[in-house]
Amino acid sequence: MARAWQHPFLNVFRHFRVDEWKRSAKQGDVAVVTDKTLKGAVYRIRGSVSAANYIQLPKSSTQSLGLTGRYLYVLFRPLPSKHFVIHLDVSSKDNQVIRVSFSNLFKEFKSTATWLQFPLVLEARTPQRDLVGLAPSGARWTCLQLDLQDVLLVYLNRCYGHLKSIRLCASLLVRNLYTSDLCFEPAISGAQWAKLPVTPMPREMAFPVPKGESWHDRYIHVRFPSESLKVPSKPIEKSCSPPEAVLLGPGPQPLPCLVASSKPVRFSVSPVVQTPSPTACGRAPVAPRPFPEVSLSQERSDASNADGPGFHSLEPWAQVEASDVHTAAAGTHVLTHESAEVPVARTGSCEGFLPDPVLRLKGVIGFGGHGTRQALWTPDGAAVVYPCHAVIVVLLVDTGEQRFFLGHTDKVSALALDGSSSLLASAQARAPSVMRLWDFQTGRCLCLFRSPMHVVCSLSFSDSGALLCGVGKDHHGRTMVVAWGTGQVGLGGEVVVLAKAHTDFDVQAFRVTFFDETRMASCGQGSVRLWRLRGGALRSCPVDLGEHHALQFTDLAFKQARDGCPEPSAAMLLVCSRSGHILEIDCQRMVVRHARRLLPTRTPGGPHPQKQTFSSGPGIAISSLSVSPAMCAVGSEDGFLRLWPLDFSSVLLEAEHEGPVSSVCVSPDGLRVLSATSSGHLGFLDTLSRVYHMLARSHTAPVLALAMEQRRGQLATVSQDRTVRIWDLATLQQLYDFTSSEEAPCAVTFHPTRPTFFCGFSSGAVRSFSLEAAEVLVEHTCHRGAVTSLTATPDGRLLFSSCSQGSLAQYSCADPQWHVLRVAADMVCPDAPASPSALAVSRDGRLLAFVGPSRCTVTVMGSASLDELLRVDIGTLDLASSRLDSAMAVCFGPAALGHLLVSTSSNRVVVLDAVSGRIIWELPGVHPEPCPSLTLSEDARFLLIAAGRTIKVWDYATQASPGPQVYIGHSEPVQAVAFSPDQQQVLSAGDAVFLWDVLAATESDQSFPGAPPACKTGLGAGPLEDAASRASELPRQQVPKPSQASPPRLGVCARPPEGGDGARDTRNSGAPRTTYLASCKAFTPARVSCSPHSAKGTCLPPASGGWLRLKAVVGYSGNGRANMVWRPDTGFFAYTCGRLVVVEDLHSGAQQHWSGHSAEISTLALSHSAQVLASASGRSSTTAHCQIRVWDVSGGLCQHLIFPHSTTVLALAFSPDDRLLVTLGDHDGRTLALWGTATYDLVSSTRLPEPVHGVAFNPWDAGELTCVGQGTVTFWLLQLRGADISLQVRREPVPEAVGAGELTSLCYGAPPLLYCGTSSGQVCVWDTRAGRCFLSWEADDGGIGLLLFSGSRLVSGSSTGRLCLWAVGAVSELRCKGSGARSSSVFMEHELVLDGAVVSASFDDSVDMGVVGTTAGTLWFVSWAEGTSTRLISGHRSKVNEVVFSPGESHCATCSEDGSVRVWALASMELVIQFQVLNQSCLCLAWSPPCCGRPEQQRLAAGYGDGSLRIFSISRTAMELKMHPHPVALTSVAFSTDGQTVLSGDKDGLVAVSHPRTGTTFRVLSDHQGAPISTICVTCKECEDLGVEGTDLWLAASGDQRVSVWASDWLRNRCELVDWLSFPMPATTETQGHLPPSLAAFCPWDGALLMYVGPGVYKEVIIYNLCQKQVVEKIPLPFFAMSLSLSPGTHLLAVGFAECMLRLVDCAMGTAQDFAGHDNAVHLCRFTPSARLLFTAARNEILVWEVPGR
Repeated sequence: MARAWQHPFLNVFRHFRVDEWKRSAKQGDVAVVTDKTLKGAVYRIRGSVSAANYIQLPKSSTQSLGLTGRYLYVLFRPLPSKHFVIHLDVSSKDNQVIRVSFSNLFKEFKSTATWLQFPLVLEARTPQRDLVGLAPSGARWTCLQLDLQDVLLVYLNRCYGHLKSIRLCASLLVRNLYTSDLCFEPAISGAQWAKLPVTPMPREMAFPVPKGESWHDRYIHVRFPSESLKVPSKPIEKSCSPPEAVLLGPGPQPLPCLVASSKPVRFSVSPVVQTPSPTACGRAPVAPRPFPEVSLSQERSDASNADGPGFHSLEPWAQVEASDVHTAAAGTHVLTHESAEVPVARTGSCEGFLPDPVLRLKGVIGFGGHGTRQALWTPDGAAVVYPCHAVIVVLLVDTGEQRFFLGHTDKVSALALDGSSSLLASAQARAPSVMRLWDFQTGRCLCLFRSPMHVVCSLSFSDSGALLCGVGKDHHGRTMVVAWGTGQVGLGGEVVVLAKAHTDFDVQAFRVTFFDETRMASCGQGSVRLWRLRGGALRSCPVDLGEHHALQFTDLAFKQARDGCPEPSAAMLLVCSRSGHILEIDCQRMVVRHARRLLPTRTPGGPHPQKQTFSSGPGIAISSLSVSPAMCAVGSEDGFLRLWPLDFSSVLLEAEHEGPVSSVCVSPDGLRVLSATSSGHLGFLDTLSRVYHMLARSHTAPVLALAMEQRRGQLATVSQDRTVRIWDLATLQQLYDFTSSEEAPCAVTFHPTRPTFFCGFSSGAVRSFSLEAAEVLVEHTCHRGAVTSLTATPDGRLLFSSCSQGSLAQYSCADPQWHVLRVAADMVCPDAPASPSALAVSRDGRLLAFVGPSRCTVTVMGSASLDELLRVDIGTLDLASSRLDSAMAVCFGPAALGHLLVSTSSNRVVVLDAVSGRIIWELPGVHPEPCPSLTLSEDARFLLIAAGRTIKVWDYATQASPGPQVYIGHSEPVQAVAFSPDQQQVLSAGDAVFLWDVLAATESDQSFPGAPPACKTGLGAGPLEDAASRASELPRQQVPKPSQASPPRLGVCARPPEGGDGARDTRNSGAPRTTYLASCKAFTPARVSCSPHSAKGTCLPPASGGWLRLKAVVGYSGNGRANMVWRPDTGFFAYTCGRLVVVEDLHSGAQQHWSGHSAEISTLALSHSAQVLASASGRSSTTAHCQIRVWDVSGGLCQHLIFPHSTTVLALAFSPDDRLLVTLGDHDGRTLALWGTATYDLVSSTRLPEPVHGVAFNPWDAGELTCVGQGTVTFWLLQLRGADISLQVRREPVPEAVGAGELTSLCYGAPPLLYCGTSSGQVCVWDTRAGRCFLSWEADDGGIGLLLFSGSRLVSGSSTGRLCLWAVGAVSELRCKGSGARSSSVFMEHELVLDGAVVSASFDDSVDMGVVGTTAGTLWFVSWAEGTSTRLISGHRSKVNEVVFSPGESHCATCSEDGSVRVWALASMELVIQFQVLNQSCLCLAWSPPCCGRPEQQRLAAGYGDGSLRIFSISRTAMELKMHPHPVALTSVAFSTDGQTVLSGDKDGLVAVSHPRTGTTFRVLSDHQGAPISTICVTCKECEDLGVEGTDLWLAASGDQRVSVWASDWLRNRCELVDWLSFPMPATTETQGHLPPSLAAFCPWDGALLMYVGPGVYKEVIIYNLCQKQVVEKIPLPFFAMSLSLSPGTHLLAVGFAECMLRLVDCAMGTAQDFAGHDNAVHLCRFTPSARLLFTAARNEILVWEVPGR
């Protein structure tokens, strides 16, 4: 708000007395003249150079206007045929100064962190003329109204503080400036004001209007930003644009641009942006995105043609954040207003381009750029600060984590950090040099200013940070030294120039002393000078160098002569030179005290220096030095870093580098020495351990191309420095470096499946390199020119290369000795620039596209046959262009789309049909320069383009989406962009390699653009559309108007195609849930451990075919609600387990499994005809919307797929006539939706005002349904009006007599009764006709979660596990008594207590028998007549930790964290025995081997969390023995091969060996101490080549990635170590925040082999040969393994992942197949001994798979 003295408005010229020029300044031709139109004096500012002719307020840049008014009114007129500029310096509330400029000199909108530039054109032009340029000859007086608050909020996301300064530059006339918090309307008079809700312009500010004339005929009003740009939460004011809008076209226009018009308006004229019509650009319109994205819209007046073409508006938006700076420029929207009351219609996608930003910089590969001398320690020694071209990187040396300072647009030439890590100063190269001051802790730019120097070479802070000194060159090339005061920057002040001086002496290094902030030192060619700042001047004195006056000095450093003495006399200055001299200078006397020289000493005949001395002779050039209290570090051009004592008596330590050392810096604690080399290496030497650590490596020239490999997570880059480098994407460290001195590498690509990459060179050679052997494998020289591009098919069978002479080569890569298949000449355009995107292979590998044979054509061929399938002439696409267009790069979209993208020289991206060549749509004006590289994400959502020095990201899915998000950071043009194979990251290469995280997650129901919208969210299930037909449609000429009351976003899709539903796995974080009472809790999916890298493309295999076939499911999801159905008349019985619907025959136990849900199923509903079953899945981390699948009961097929809610579905119910299905959202969504079951179209939906816990149709009236929730009962009446259904609602409060609890369940009784259960255990009865509650009784101590009624009986189930049967036949008679009815007539017939809260139940019509489900994961068969409950389905309550099998495979046993050990009959999977230990978790289990005795003597060994080991007898069903071999929890247990010994491991890493009969522990192995034992595996010793004796061979694997292998004979008490394996682990390897387990097992088909999985450098299975003592094979995996099992009968390997996926690997054939079905991490998989079955477990659900004979 403006201060009181500034209200209601402030006359700026009068307040600051501009006519006196005391508080303001004028420059150049500024005069007072009389204007005839205004009939008064105005200021005329004119001149050929705008920057030299201006009026400035206030007079000095150090002062501030302090004007806080929100609106600034500028009354001005541009001079005809001239340019003008208006500069405003605006301060935000966080004291950031931003310059906002308006001018007709600007050609396009530009933005940085501190500068916004807006083109301003004051008359609409004809279509043949540009928007920007000189002012028209008839330019009129203009009222420019600027909303400063919205300008900062919309474009920079900052809060407006005050207006600091104004500069009005030639050429214009200006009458005055005003500020106010009020929004005045200049065209409204006082008489009109009384009838309109606007504020008229005050008389003092108003332009004179003669009688009978219109204000708009004489003047122009520009309001910026326009109303469409403002925060959506605020009401949009009425505003109409002139009726004669100008349509520019057909080419793209710069954005944004303010265009003012002078036509009459009703209220105001907003700035209008005019761009080509949708017809011209061939794109469908789309609505604006939600805030913070904004748009400048074309609004219509009543006189405008409603059926005319829409106008695209281009919206700018820029945001600068502390840690991640990106600039987002908007794209194309359509807004059409019929009237002010009609809401804005939206077409295309209803979703904005979110998240914003979609990319976040994660890592940078590179160092230097302008030089390699700028590398600093932070004062705490924990991090290193260095530049990487235009980015400043802060690298934590212990973790490798990077953070960034983004904002520079050119290479950083100098850095300085103050002593408290508060301020960081940086300067960028190239004139004029721009400098920035940063808050080092937050990364926020505090100040941006232009240096008086042309180029800044060096910066130095004083220790307190109050003084900053810089050295550079002025525009004449003279050396210049400047001192700035920075003490007030952190407090909101500005940088002040304290002094500056010119010197004729060379300065190579400059430092502020640590003992006096006013003293400095410099050195250079033949000069060492001491400086002092005094009295606002910088003065220097030379040091008497004597005989050393001709040396070329390179660096300097201060040291203290006496410990702790801060006096100048106690300080010494060390200076080094290129001749090897180090001079020690007394700063007080300014004389050289000691001179030493670094010399190489060679032994006789020795080729290398042995040690260094300081004596006479040829010296070694020293480039840098740094001093600590104990030593001096010296870096020299011979590549050595040497540490000397301060007396330089002998070398303490040295490290040799690969190139000349350019910079050294000792850490503040003196324990680490940072060094940088001119070859781009940065590292530090640890003086204690004497180990050198490499921090960063870098190409020394621009990167030309890159390629990624998924299996090993590697990146390959080629550069102009003639090197090919391989990087680890996880650590960003260099792995390999291939250098070629004679020829330059030009292109690179990886083989998709083998550890090989291909590289093309300037000589025309194409070579393959082995990553394992680091050598060249094969070379082919079929090209005559330089190789321009390389690409391989996804299956790795074919490779293609092109060269600068136009030839195209095809290679066969089926085997490592790959060979040439075909070479075709004159195919590829020979004069096209080299580009990584010059060749492209379709995602299915069938098509090859390239630019050629001319630059104007794109050719598509069959990849295998090289038959030409399509040729598109790009030059004919842009008919309006005066020059011939040419193709630059090509890229295929996903195979399902069939799109081919082409970037052209006219700055367009054209999307073609890859089969027909037809134009689908195009993206014009992507960048002023051609784009050399583009790529499309696998889900076709994001289009990535290399655009000059920026990266642009488009929302490809909406086609006509808002414009791109633009990301800065590169200082040179970006040469290549690419998505990582997992689509989670983006890489860009140019001056350096940038790694960006993709912050968006693809929604599961989002279809490919142009693909059939079978699973798109929408209203109703329309027919599937053909992609080609949709693409060819013309855009609508008028935006449709939405209905007044639109239902929520609900969707349905038709029956999915065979083999799947078309939905793709996604990654999206779920919203936080509200916690409710346990009795009325909504369905809450179990915590899913799927990682962001979720499995794609996996599905449950069909019943026939595949390597596995799902046989049985063990368990029931007690986490659901009403998720079991049973019909006694038909025998249909179904329940849910995780993502599966299990249909079971209660007589035979046979199961069917209906799959397709991507998340845990929450509820079921069976139609009254028992022909249709509906199942709803909850929302999880992999689904953006929940699903409802409608199944045909007879065939078990999914007929319909509905996407009703964005949150979990709490309840489903069919109407009595089965014509309607009602769905109820959970407490977060609170949406009630009705669907017609004929087509499953949405009939009606409504948003409920409070959480609702249950819904039910009236079984006696299909037109009535009821909901119960918090304190109310809601009755809904359905009225049919043709095809439409309307809802009438009646809400009745719960009487106080019922209690304060919530209503949690309901069921209808005899008409007109309704029974409701409450969270406090009450059951209340309602008269639905009267809408009142007349009876209630206390039925339980816990919440009533279930009610069922039939005949005269009522069943209630509660959270306490009580199931009660009530006789309620007399309740109907009590209805007549009203509130006086008593509950004594209701009595309980039977009661049962079950093992958990009741969540589902189904009974027969007489309620004599039924099936009940509980939260314990148990389904009970209840018979009231017999008063019994029989367990039907029983699963573990908690996580299953182990599955073991009896020797004869007749039984299996499982253990769980619920403390139970359960024995199952393997044939029927029925529970036989259960051993329960209370208050303990059973963590591991083992079954005694067959040789331990007779079958009746079989035993189980179970380990528990308290360290106990229990032995259970199967035959006697009793515990035989309990022993305590461990003090902590057991993690693994195994029997010896003879069954007479038990080996157990605990979480501390101890392995105990015990007798299972006596309970004695006779040996403890502590070799793995410190890490938990994850696996103990025992087998018979078959291999005799191990060199040890014993009957058993066993291993132990621990969590620190170590595996020990032992040979033992326990009867002789012998145990000998066979082998010890240690596997490396990168620091970033985690799965769901936890390290994946280290698992090992002996190979059952080869006793000499051992298999290992665990956290490592790569995701793989390692096969180790115990005889050969080496790794013999590695099997790649898509993710880190969570479980492992080997098939004894076949060469099959089963691996479970945290991504809810199971992989089966055929080790003999080298093939693999993936399987889905679990709803959580597959943490356990076990083959049976015969290998006929495979058990997998995820949390508490167990799936049993059949393994067909192979």
